Amino acid sequence: MPPTLASLVHHSALKLTVRAGEDRLDVPVRWAHVSELADPVPYMEGGELLLITALKLDAEDPEAMRRYVKRLAGAGVVGLGFAVGVNYDETPKALVDAAGEGGLPLLEVPRRTPFLAISKAVSAAIAADQYRAVTAGFAAQRELTKQALTDGPEGLLAALASQVDGWAALYDASGAVVATAPEWAGRRAARLTADVERLRERPAPASSVVGGPEHEDRVELHSLGTGRRPRAALAVGTAAALGTAERYAVHSAIALLTLTTERSRALHAAEQRLGAAVLRMLLAGEPDHARTVAGDLYGALLDAPFRVIVAEPATTNGDPLAGLAEVIESAGARSGEAVLVVPEGERLVALAADGGAAVEACAEYAAAVEAARATGPEQPLTDEDELVVGLSAPVGPIAAAAAYKQAEQALSVARRRGRVAVEHEQLAAGSVLPLLADDAVKAFADGLLRPLYEHDATGRGDLVASLRAWLSRHGQWDAAAADLGVHRHTLRYRMRRVEEILGRSLDDPDTRMELWLALKATSAE
Repeated sequence: MPPTLASLVHHSALKLTVRAGEDRLDVPVRWAHVSELADPVPYMEGGELLLITALKLDAEDPEAMRRYVKRLAGAGVVGLGFAVGVNYDETPKALVDAAGEGGLPLLEVPRRTPFLAISKAVSAAIAADQYRAVTAGFAAQRELTKQALTDGPEGLLAALASQVDGWAALYDASGAVVATAPEWAGRRAARLTADVERLRERPAPASSVVGGPEHEDRVELHSLGTGRRPRAALAVGTAAALGTAERYAVHSAIALLTLTTERSRALHAAEQRLGAAVLRMLLAGEPDHARTVAGDLYGALLDAPFRVIVAEPATTNGDPLAGLAEVIESAGARSGEAVLVVPEGERLVALAADGGAAVEACAEYAAAVEAARATGPEQPLTDEDELVVGLSAPVGPIAAAAAYKQAEQALSVARRRGRVAVEHEQLAAGSVLPLLADDAVKAFADGLLRPLYEHDATGRGDLVASLRAWLSRHGQWDAAAADLGVHRHTLRYRMRRVEEILGRSLDDPDTRMELWLALKATSAE
């Protein structure tokens, strides 16, 4: 602890006597300062023990002493030391009364105690306190380092909470709570996710202090990482502001966690390269080789049905794929699932267990972006909102290449429909007709049927309607003719004219399919 007025009074060599303010002696003393000025306040910083002999003061004037004491107390002076036997044989009653009324501790300094001795005592106590703080800080640093090496971040947090006599929490790149110490702090840490998210929007390193009536304690938040976007965050909760030793412990924890974060980033890059190799083998139809390379890192992922996720930016602005990668990887890390995330040029490819937390987090992320888009121009989209995602059906390693194509197809449909994400099952379970709204399909349909429409426009027949009726009846002449209200020979003649104009045979099933889809595409306009 820093020196206090009480510790100076109890100092056996100083022989100080308390004349006023006995109930305020526990106040820390930042320095001891000698001044005989009638108004030393302009030269005070606060926290000083002011030492005087009243050389230029009328210490027996009650009104003058009240004004003097009031000025000192207002400037933050924590105590007044009055030397007797110099200008006054005893401490004047006017000064004692003013100090008592003003709540300013007054210490009487005997003739045989020089002011220099008091200054030395204060300086020595401050130096000793600083040395204790530094020593405790180094001891805390050693303990934190030991725990980080033996028990990882969880052990480090436990040691830090013990050092600061409070609690600590670690958040991942998505702002979710990764670990807390002690365990009871989990609920408090969870309430700070919004504050952590605001902190992550600032370049690292950044910090903030959270406190107020809604919080049980004072909490410091610190971002971790050296890049533009923080990789994690640390929260430290205490009942009061941190002291010097506690501050050393927090700074050591930040340094160690930052090193861990940067080391994790290098390992993450290596894992991505390994994941890319596994993905290439799966897509090349070599699942056995992929399993061998995956080992313990991705092996569990290949033992159960997984989905292939393919994502691309919806525009050329920003880098929305980084946000999605964080969401998928963080969800996998929290649930203990293996996920494979590989940046592939302008797209992101991921493999995640079907029905797992990573796939669910991807869907929730897409739904949130979809909701943000639906708010309209009042809420401008961020770069992370400009995203399009396709998900395959659940497959095993042997069908990875087919799943990749499924994800690409779903992504293509999502882009055409203006959707954020589409699952391949949605395509298989729905109708093909919405796909015909594509401009390229409409252009093909218009080109294929234009000769028939031009023929009908001359008033020489109704070939388009006849073709639609014939195809809808699966080529049954009598039924189609009845629908049109014409003789079947008339319908046969019209179908021959269709073949002549188009130069294609209606006996060809591909021709019939293309004509039917073309009619559907044009009727959907």
